[in-house]
Amino acid sequence: MSGNGKTSNGSGKLYSIAVTEGPSRAPARAMLRAVGFTLEDLHKPIIGIANTWTEIGPCNFHLRQIAEAVKQGVREAGGTPMEFNTVTISDGITMGTEGMKASLISREVIADSVELVTRGNQFDGLVAIAGCDKNMPGTVMALARLDIPGLMLYGGSIAPGHLNGKDLTVQDVFEAVGAHAAGKLDDAGLEAVEANACPGAGACGGQFTANTMAMACEFLGISPIGLSGVPAFLEEKLTASREAGRLVMELVRKGQKPSQFITPKAIENAIASVAASGGSTNAVLHFLAIAHEAGIPLTVGDFDRISSKTPLLCDLKPGGKYVAADYQAAGGSRLLAKRLIEAGLLDGSCLNVTGKTLAEEAGAAKETAGQDVIHAAANALKPTGGLVILKGNIAPDGCVIKVAGHKRLEHRGPARVFDSEHAAFLAVEAGKIKPGDVMVIRYEGPKGGPGMQEMLGVTAAVAGISELTDTVALLTDGRFSGATRGLMAGHVAPEAAMGGPIAAVHEGDTIHFDIPNRKLDVEISAEELASRLKAWKKPEPKFKRGVFKKYVDTVSSASQGAVTN
Repeated sequence: MSGNGKTSNGSGKLYSIAVTEGPSRAPARAMLRAVGFTLEDLHKPIIGIANTWTEIGPCNFHLRQIAEAVKQGVREAGGTPMEFNTVTISDGITMGTEGMKASLISREVIADSVELVTRGNQFDGLVAIAGCDKNMPGTVMALARLDIPGLMLYGGSIAPGHLNGKDLTVQDVFEAVGAHAAGKLDDAGLEAVEANACPGAGACGGQFTANTMAMACEFLGISPIGLSGVPAFLEEKLTASREAGRLVMELVRKGQKPSQFITPKAIENAIASVAASGGSTNAVLHFLAIAHEAGIPLTVGDFDRISSKTPLLCDLKPGGKYVAADYQAAGGSRLLAKRLIEAGLLDGSCLNVTGKTLAEEAGAAKETAGQDVIHAAANALKPTGGLVILKGNIAPDGCVIKVAGHKRLEHRGPARVFDSEHAAFLAVEAGKIKPGDVMVIRYEGPKGGPGMQEMLGVTAAVAGISELTDTVALLTDGRFSGATRGLMAGHVAPEAAMGGPIAAVHEGDTIHFDIPNRKLDVEISAEELASRLKAWKKPEPKFKRGVFKKYVDTVSSASQGAVTN
């Protein structure tokens, strides 16, 4: 091949030819050579490495090292990696502040920015490295849109913290805040939990949103099963990351695209894994968005259909005892896949980016003797999965409840109405919420928030007060953290800012949760509800310019995944 000639050796270099090959591309090559790429580098397949690194928080702090290992694997397999960065917002840090409004919006910005850089540079393949809640869906949405050979690699879970012989996660810190506010924990006790909960880099340790989405993307097939879930703190993580770099080169040479992995059956597999593991309610929002990008029909009802036939098999925080590192050590996603395939609940023919089918990967599962994290179906923790979709006169388009962390199947109580998450938190902190109450937090949906912020500050404060933990219910058009536990209904749609029925709930109205019958209602007549909605007035927008304004103008309902296109 001449210095200015085009690659034609079947190496997988396809799209980047337009950028790097031929005499007319000499200016582009000159600029790329200026930053250290050789002429030989530029004639190889160009692999984009989309990194969500930041030094703001532990979830993404270590991703520079992960990226270096991925790039080494790409080079060893005959490609040229080109790394670029995108944004991330730490949910744990921003929780309970105005900054939390940026979290879900960041999912769209991540997807858009990865798409833009990839299309702009016409990469031949893509590895997206993700570490926090919105990183996983954002990068997978971009992979689905672009449909070039690629995969998503998770940076891995944090190690559990330890205090007085107990494993800790950031969930314990949030709940300690509630206990402190109630006078059940002193300043020194709160400081001890804070200082010991997060011992280093990696994403929040329970089956919260980051670990839920990372695991589910292994079942989706777009993340390498067995590699992506290796915890951040293990030495094997860099070896696994290097292997992911080699894997993407196999995908490039074979021409295998995300559309061959992200299929209707694969999405059902992913949802089953969320249900079986007691995963985050945010998975509903994110898989609706991923399916949208892939052009695959999916509704909130599909989650209830799949969860209702999938037993809860994993004893993971926040509803259970163990953390994500324990899940991986017990046998990880291969073992869970084996359990679900044995029960006839997965399509084992679906492909993974490893080049094997899910059934083949499950066949390689290695269960740690005596582990009590991933149960067999015959010894399920619950006969049905962790996700339930309710509908009713408050939520005609649906809402989502995670039932893995509590036993209540019905609740009836008086509405305590708040038009913001902050107001609700102050009420809990001030001791104004009583056993039996139903907290209604509205105007926190995709448009109303805007950004549909999570309610972990409120739910953890409730969970930290023993007399409220098993007696209070909550519903919101906002979201919950994956660390939330208790009787909590989120994603209520339509949202209050769009004139949804939740906007018509009055203080003291009786709210009825009926999980067996999948109902959520305010106990007033249809005529009274209609009269209240007729008198409702749309609030003034909170933002009149900038990214929040753009988001409000384009975002869809939570029941459609809160997508912006």
